[in-house]
Amino acid sequence: MSRTTPPRPLDVTTLFPELAPLARTAVRLHPRPSTPTAKDSSIGGPLLWPADEPWPTCPDHDAPTHSGLAPGDVRQRRRILADAWTRPRAEGADLLTPEEHVIVDRAVAKTRIPQDGPVPLIPVVQLYAADIPTLPRPAGTDLLQVLWCPFDHDEDYLPAAELYWRASADVTDPLPAPPEPSVIGNDDYLPEPCLLHPETVTEYPAPHELPEELADRIEAWEDEQNPDDEDDIEVVDYQYDLSVAPGCKLGGHAPWSFSDPFPMSCPECGADVRPLLTVDGSEWDGGSGSWRPLEDAGYDGLHFLGPACATQLTIGRGYTMQIYVCMSSYDHPHVQNMQ
Repeated sequence: MSRTTPPRPLDVTTLFPELAPLARTAVRLHPRPSTPTAKDSSIGGPLLWPADEPWPTCPDHDAPTHSGLAPGDVRQRRRILADAWTRPRAEGADLLTPEEHVIVDRAVAKTRIPQDGPVPLIPVVQLYAADIPTLPRPAGTDLLQVLWCPFDHDEDYLPAAELYWRASADVTDPLPAPPEPSVIGNDDYLPEPCLLHPETVTEYPAPHELPEELADRIEAWEDEQNPDDEDDIEVVDYQYDLSVAPGCKLGGHAPWSFSDPFPMSCPECGADVRPLLTVDGSEWDGGSGSWRPLEDAGYDGLHFLGPACATQLTIGRGYTMQIYVCMSSYDHPHVQNMQ
């Protein structure tokens, strides 16, 4: 099923024409639980990987044991909780049986777990140009694959990601079953398999990126909608309703939140970088509910098993992870940022 973002509450460029040249196209990915194959664009699904190409591992995690969680236990916990939420139960009754409690509790208790060799990276995102024609990519490629290490890395407290571009037609002998780590550092970094439903939308910069004078006028306009600051009056909020779309997406603007924008450049050549991919654990919430697709109107978006949180990924304390690429060469290292 396709996903359709509701029209924005108003055309903000009619009020602030200066925003028009700052518009960017973004592709909302709309992940939803499914059983993707290696031939699908997905989050958390299998990758189209050549059998003769070594599977990437994390050089920073090559100890024989690690403190963490077993991926199988994490998946079992999710299945138990998903089933429990659908069961009828009497008012005040426990959500889980005693046996289920034991399994669920074990799945969140970190222990020392052996790992044979360096930790294999986890498939996170696979995007085919056939599904997303605007996919930025090197010439001769039509497939982007993103994997990451399921542990925090000290430099930015994010999973260290690796990007692979390839021509799908060249993969004539795909790897049937990739290696999986026996231990992960954080269950928030283990995505649930989801098919994608790409949709193109228009975005404008977050308030943090606007010229100060323009940002002040937008803030004054927001205040004018509710001069008495009454809680029951719905107002249109630029940041949450008109600027940057929430959720996993390709391209668009960065969702600056807890920090002001700062210059970023290619670590190899110093050239400018541009947003490639945003990984977000929630597609909408109480502050961005106007972005909830029309097809999901029956869900509140706050339930962790609902479609708004289908990937079951969490970045930091509910933030997002952005991947930027060099504007001079796709061969140069990418840049990561949390907002």
